[in-house]
Amino acid sequence: MTNYQCKTCGYIYDPEKGDVFHEIPPGTPFEDLPKDWTCPVCGASKIAFQPLN
Repeated sequence: MTNYQCKTCGYIYDPEKGDVFHEIPPGTPFEDLPKDWTCPVCGASKIAFQPLN
């Protein structure tokens, strides 16, 4: 699974860890996050994220 980084604050969403702040379970791919999901650090929307290689 691909990690995604917030272009605003640098937060990295790791699908293997999920997002405890928004109760997203481990194993959730970035593509499967809800449309209204936001960065748990700065509140940026999903469009502010880019995939990491």
